[in-house]
Amino acid sequence: MVAPPDNDVLWARALHFSHNGSPALTGVSLGVREGEILAVTGPRGAGKTTLLQCLSGQLLPDKGGEVWFNSTPVHTMGPLVRERLRRDRFGWIDPEPALVPELNVWENTALPLMLRGTARREAKTAAHEWLDRLDVGRLARKRPHALSMAERQRVAIARALAHAPNVVFADEPTATLHRADRAHVLRTLTAAARSHAITVVLATHDSEVSALADRTVSLLDGRRVNTVHLPAAPADPDSTEGRAACSLSV
Repeated sequence: MVAPPDNDVLWARALHFSHNGSPALTGVSLGVREGEILAVTGPRGAGKTTLLQCLSGQLLPDKGGEVWFNSTPVHTMGPLVRERLRRDRFGWIDPEPALVPELNVWENTALPLMLRGTARREAKTAAHEWLDRLDVGRLARKRPHALSMAERQRVAIARALAHAPNVVFADEPTATLHRADRAHVLRTLTAAARSHAITVVLATHDSEVSALADRTVSLLDGRRVNTVHLPAAPADPDSTEGRAACSLSV
């Protein structure tokens, strides 16, 4: 077992994972540098969510795959240690904001801090600071049901950032939003991450979203790929113009 490069906050080698016998990842390796915004792209079913779950310690890779965080092997940690790592060092944003309906906005945002023992007053202050940065501070006392989808997603982002994580994993964070809301939410997330040197691993199938990243890693059928040219629908299959090349570099 060889330790990863010192400048990689996350490093994965030969990740394999199957869901009920169906391969979701097949030998994926990558490194993520500290403070980098990395977009993991590919069509639905490409393995993007599974990759993020392996990198964040939610899933353990099969067949001897390795995941390292700050030169510490995540794949050898026990369940409680991995749970503490996710709670204290990672943030997670789902495609649909999973807010606690019984809690108001600032309580939802402060929840990760309070779960790790931060005093209520300190947690509340941090929550309000991030809600203000994300333009939803005015909603701090409202419950999730009173918010729009875009507002709930901004609260989810504030929650993922409020406890000062090293890495935020964002799984299709704008999938349920309209175009204007999608752009605003992504700009807010990337600006907040850059201003606080937070590493972001972002799964998306949207080219406009991936354009905001520093670097892109593409997946197809659970494998990392370099170039994908999908064929256009030909008007005439016998014509030169109608035949489109499809090339894949793995």
